[in-house]
Amino acid sequence: MGRIAVTDGMDEKAVLMLEKAGHEVVAASISTDNLLAGALSEFDAIVVRSATKLTSDVIKSSGSRLRVIGRAGVGVDNIDLEAAGKAGIVVVNAPRASTQSVVELTLGHLLASIRHIPRADRGLRGGLWEKKALTGSELSGKSLGLIGFGRIAQSVGNIAQALGMEVHAYDPYLPPKIAKSQNTRLHKTVDALFSNCTHVSIHCNLTDETYHLVNSERISMMPKIGRDGSGCGNHIINCARGGIVDENAVAQALDAGDLTSAALDVFETEPVPSDHPLLQMANFHGTPHIGAATIEAQARVGADIVSNIMTVLEGNESDCTVNRQFL
Repeated sequence: MGRIAVTDGMDEKAVLMLEKAGHEVVAASISTDNLLAGALSEFDAIVVRSATKLTSDVIKSSGSRLRVIGRAGVGVDNIDLEAAGKAGIVVVNAPRASTQSVVELTLGHLLASIRHIPRADRGLRGGLWEKKALTGSELSGKSLGLIGFGRIAQSVGNIAQALGMEVHAYDPYLPPKIAKSQNTRLHKTVDALFSNCTHVSIHCNLTDETYHLVNSERISMMPKIGRDGSGCGNHIINCARGGIVDENAVAQALDAGDLTSAALDVFETEPVPSDHPLLQMANFHGTPHIGAATIEAQARVGADIVSNIMTVLEGNESDCTVNRQFL
């Protein structure tokens, strides 16, 4: 039986599952200094979310006991996969558990943006009745561009089509037949997607290639006019990973009128500083990285990551291993 650290919180039922299986669970945050001092050498496994950073130096300090890292969620950019693999540590995640929750938040942000819902609410609370200033636009008849076309993006695309949108995608790793089966226009370049879409939603991982992929130049390519001929403006949504969107460029585009609205659930620096330029923009709204923060998703994430960790600790291979190429 193993000793397992849970540093960023996990569903209580998932913790009970581990304990009923005979594992000792230590649920507590571990400071960066303690991680670098070898705190993980006392554990067989660790479960993290996005707050704990398992860098190469942390992994090198973990000794030989640590066997598995579980990311309770999808993104693993806070874990050095190569360093873990070289140390013989398996990294597993829960890629499917939060899909529906992120899909619904993405659509929520999209609808809130085009109908000015956050601005209307702020105005009402401030004693304003801004009915004439809050004319929005419809999603029907517009073009939605999806950067990355995995499970979440495909579900967003299906709903968008049901609302009357034409769906476009850019994903250099996607077989064209998948886009075709989803009635989605696949572009060969990200610039082509921006040039054709009034609404763009991000659904890719943060890599060197995708860092600040959404920038001033690409925002300026967006058409502002929907395929139905209406002046719907341009809109950006990001519920994927911080850093893909150049936030200063978005603030400047909002101020200049090149971008009609922007909505982010993820940011390059989290928590977001109070003087962040986007927080001063009336046509911006955000959420504090809550894409997977639903009761249902957290239950699924916990169950999935527990299953994957126990599979590895029992000496078997998990189909959710994300650093297989480095082991």
